[in-house]
Amino acid sequence: VNMLSIAGVIGTGLYLSTSSALNKAGPASLFMNYVIMGIVIYLDMLCLGEMSTYMPISGSFCSYAKKFGSESFAWALMWNYWFEDALSVASSLTALQLILDYWKTSQHHFPYWAAALLFWVFVLALNVIHVGVYGEAEYWLALLKVIAIVIFFILSIVVNAGHNPDHKYIGFQYWTHGEAPFVHGFRGFASMFVSASYAYGGIEALTLTGGEVQNPLRNTPKVIKTVFWRVLIFYVFSTFFIAMNVPYNYPGLATNSVMTSPFTIVFQMAGSKNAGSFMNAVIMTSVISGCNHALFAGSRIMYNMGLDGYLPRKIVSRTNRYKAPYVSIILTWAVGGICFGASFIGAGTLWDWLQNIGGVSYQIAWLCIAITSIRFRRGLEVQGKTHELKFKNWTYPYGPYFLVVFVTFIILIQGWSAFAPWSTSKFFSLYLELFVFPACYFIWWIFKRDWFVKYEDMDFETDRYIPTPEIIELNEELDNLKGWRKWRQHINDYFV
Repeated sequence: VNMLSIAGVIGTGLYLSTSSALNKAGPASLFMNYVIMGIVIYLDMLCLGEMSTYMPISGSFCSYAKKFGSESFAWALMWNYWFEDALSVASSLTALQLILDYWKTSQHHFPYWAAALLFWVFVLALNVIHVGVYGEAEYWLALLKVIAIVIFFILSIVVNAGHNPDHKYIGFQYWTHGEAPFVHGFRGFASMFVSASYAYGGIEALTLTGGEVQNPLRNTPKVIKTVFWRVLIFYVFSTFFIAMNVPYNYPGLATNSVMTSPFTIVFQMAGSKNAGSFMNAVIMTSVISGCNHALFAGSRIMYNMGLDGYLPRKIVSRTNRYKAPYVSIILTWAVGGICFGASFIGAGTLWDWLQNIGGVSYQIAWLCIAITSIRFRRGLEVQGKTHELKFKNWTYPYGPYFLVVFVTFIILIQGWSAFAPWSTSKFFSLYLELFVFPACYFIWWIFKRDWFVKYEDMDFETDRYIPTPEIIELNEELDNLKGWRKWRQHINDYFV
């Protein structure tokens, strides 16, 4: 579980989004955007950690939106998140096609879109027929990603120091190369918020299984606190090395039909085509893992929507003998496949579309989490129960209110590039969700006519976590460890 929480969120976004981000906005915009959005996701996870520790229930922020918001609010959020997962299936298949194109030569013309379709069918079989090996497979894939990124850090230093095709020290020369460091100025910088959001997306899902966490008083805050280090090590350090070693106009970095991961480029610069092939193969396994995870998560959201009465329970919540919600799986899988069918417009163009829509979906989810967190704390204050919090968001009230203002701001301004010059395609990919989310809200509101629950009427007793005497004794024992036993427990908690 620890390995999955550490590396499970590393995927298609980080490996491929950095290609188009570097190409369209330059090294400084890439690095600064990942730092800024890293702060956003950390603040958001503090909001989630506070609620998840107090009330660890499955569904996490979707369930909290219903308890501390309204049914219509939760309905819109769940549709938003399901839609994002379905699109992630399509974006993973598109990314797979782009990654396989790395091995394309004049002698080999294999249609890699066909290979992506084969993996599409394979992922369906894995989810519908048997999911018992899911955890084991994801563990080893996560370990592989951690090892590969550590090697990437080492090779980045080696390449920058002079072991590259030009045999010269690079330093920060690409930060003053051409239009760098800010390609296309503020317009380019603003357009990268959605790219970074897509790369970070999914970290908030770590709390979706809160109801299954043992000893949430200790384990949930531990997961939240490690988010800071994950963001710093895997995202900020990665973009720092990419910005140093790969020029924004590197041939084949990002076009309408071709996209090469900067990770692959650095490996290739350090060795040969074979070294690049190794990293490309690692990225390919990560993409397949991401597709599998997106289908798994999306189908469970639809399954829960059936259980909550949002969709016909007898249809979407049906399970097979393996207890897999096969109807929800097939529907999510099919929508993802239909979206992937649009790849005839160019895999690179479709990738940008899916990345933009997915990134905005994540931003809306983070905005909803911040709103829910504010209402959660206000409800506790009105009912005089703030003292019951075992893990407090140390940034409240400034953190959640900052998220509401800042995330709303970037959602509105990140489409700057769609207006000058005007691009209908780009406009809809960046602002489509701003029409879909409120439409979902009002559809359910018209049906139910429900309003946001009043602070004094919020239910803080049902589902509230009350530790057993055994858990209290265990936590006291772990908190009082000294010397080597304390360090060994830290290693066990965060790495093993």
